[in-house]
Amino acid sequence: MQGAERTTRQRIADRLREEALQAGTIANEFAVTTGSALSHVEHIAQSLDGAEEELLVAPPECRQCGFSDFDDLINRPSRCPECKSMDVEEPMFKID
Repeated sequence: MQGAERTTRQRIADRLREEALQAGTIANEFAVTTGSALSHVEHIAQSLDGAEEELLVAPPECRQCGFSDFDDLINRPSRCPECKSMDVEEPMFKID
């Protein structure tokens, strides 16, 4: 399939095979909302279940204290539960 014929989700999966990206970067590159980008990533992960590839997730991390043991690895939390800082890095996604 040519690039114009591929769905947004297929094109996002192709990009995640090339390099690790944050949801905000995916949203900007594919002109979708961050929420939509996260939804696409979740569906991509489900479609890879049982395949030779897998979705790797680098968890969100607090830039202030380094906390990275968040309950939800996909979504970016609004603040750090440890130091209460709002300076939290988005998770990174990659297909490997």
